[in-house]
Amino acid sequence: MNLINNVTEGQPLTSASQPEQPTGIDAAAPQAWGSDRIAALLSQLDMPYLCLNPGSSFRGLHDSVVNYLGNTSPQMLVCLHEEHAVAIAHGYAKAAGKPLAVALHANVGLMHATMSIFNAWCDRLPMLVLGATGPVDAAKRRPFIDWIHTMRDQGALVRSYTKWDDQPASVEATEEALLRAMQIARTEPQGPVYINLDAEVQEAPYAAGRPMPDLARYRPVPAPAPDPTMLEEAARLLTGARRPAILMGRATRDPADWDRRVRLAESLGAMVITDLKVGAAFPTAHPLHCAAPGMSLSKAAIARLAEADVVLSLDWVDLAGFISTVWPDGPCPAKIVLASVDHHVHNGFSFDHMALPPVDLHFATTPEAFTAALLERLPAPARHYTVTPRRPAAPARGDVLSLAHIAYALDQAAEGRPVCLSRLPLGWDGALMDFNHPLDQLGHSGGGGVGSGPGMAVGSALALLGSGRLPVAVLGDGDTLMGVTAIWTAVHYTIPMLVISANNRSYFNDELHQERVARRRSRPVENRWIGQRIADPEPDIAKMAEAQGALGLGPIRDPDALRVAMKAAVEAVLAGKVAVLDVHIGPGYAGSGG
Repeated sequence: MNLINNVTEGQPLTSASQPEQPTGIDAAAPQAWGSDRIAALLSQLDMPYLCLNPGSSFRGLHDSVVNYLGNTSPQMLVCLHEEHAVAIAHGYAKAAGKPLAVALHANVGLMHATMSIFNAWCDRLPMLVLGATGPVDAAKRRPFIDWIHTMRDQGALVRSYTKWDDQPASVEATEEALLRAMQIARTEPQGPVYINLDAEVQEAPYAAGRPMPDLARYRPVPAPAPDPTMLEEAARLLTGARRPAILMGRATRDPADWDRRVRLAESLGAMVITDLKVGAAFPTAHPLHCAAPGMSLSKAAIARLAEADVVLSLDWVDLAGFISTVWPDGPCPAKIVLASVDHHVHNGFSFDHMALPPVDLHFATTPEAFTAALLERLPAPARHYTVTPRRPAAPARGDVLSLAHIAYALDQAAEGRPVCLSRLPLGWDGALMDFNHPLDQLGHSGGGGVGSGPGMAVGSALALLGSGRLPVAVLGDGDTLMGVTAIWTAVHYTIPMLVISANNRSYFNDELHQERVARRRSRPVENRWIGQRIADPEPDIAKMAEAQGALGLGPIRDPDALRVAMKAAVEAVLAGKVAVLDVHIGPGYAGSGG
């Protein structure tokens, strides 16, 4: 289910266009080629879009999507880089809660895309990645190109950070592989899957006649119910706690799940903390929300949470890191209750599983299944709180712009329309804007891969079409510059969105690292900027946007210019355009509390 279809607030935006319309298509033509059958199954699997950078290894599938399906369901979205194609699918899944398909050319396209696949893996979000290889039968390979683009085990490139991969050797095997892949990708914990299509299987004739599979028999595996005995123990611990706390981690975008999380906190009278890395999970203006969310725990949050005697973790990312931060001298005095199935994908390749936390009760189910079951054992909330989101305050006037100026100008220009922040930079202070809906803020990159922001902005904006929400991504300048050509896809397919580049002309996060090293070694911190600054010349991000057909405004250096530009940008997005603001903020995380 596309959860965002239930969101109808605000002014609807335009829908995506389809500029590539095939001609001469026979809608009644039978499946004649192996790739026709594969394309038909993709259509049945409810894949509205296929993100791709074209490649000859999947030319058979490409032809079938165009000349058999008519370039609909899925509609191809042409991207200028394979990383963008995967990042768009990633952003779409963050907002829509469902996967898109991606096609990557042979080994070289897959190698381009690996960082974005790793991001989706760490973010536990689903997507169907279709690869392709030259003919496995060496006698059928074209000279030179088919040889360098054919691998014995192409899936090995991403096997450690996908949930499953396969290289089927027939149409029938491909059919089963796609059904299995989609089932695995959408079963919690979700993640990307990779199917490597043999060029020969795609391009061989296919005798139509077999019925299409009944997809209802290949649905994702539902979350298991919590153990009843353990659930009673968890209810006893939490209701008996003097200072219970809830860590709201990875969560769905479903408003009904959001409401259950609020009811759980109110039933327990628990203080709540959320995390900017994984998106909005609880209203930040709620009186039980104990401190502004961040990329890491603030001092205020640590002080409050150190009082907790029972902690409920709803799939919090890095629970052990939380414990060692709040109680650095150990051992942890609080009882820990964990609801997560994340352990099912810990494979030892990377350390995205984080340190091993001490846990008293571990429920091997999803936070949603656990919350629903626990609520049945709790009394009704003694108090229902009224939550009134606070609007950003006007920052003090000065010579230097900050992230606080961006938040204030955006709020003023939006004029009460609901905004979806698909991405925020590392220096963002969670106190700048409140989040009162699961689509208010979608989290970060997952794996920390720089350059993913623009593509993920396009994908989330695509998912938000018709929702009435204003899609906005606030990106660092390094992130913007690495992925800037993803903007072309949004312009080409009329996917309205606003990208704000918070441009401090530096890879500033690494300036801070260099400062820490210099201080430790008693060396001059004044040199931290060397090898970090993006200057002499400063890239013109607004002109880069204009070159791709977007509205580019900037560089913007003062509050009055920011106010005017933000208003023009929002008006352009509401008219179905793509707008990019290049906002020159002060060095570092000035004004953001970072």
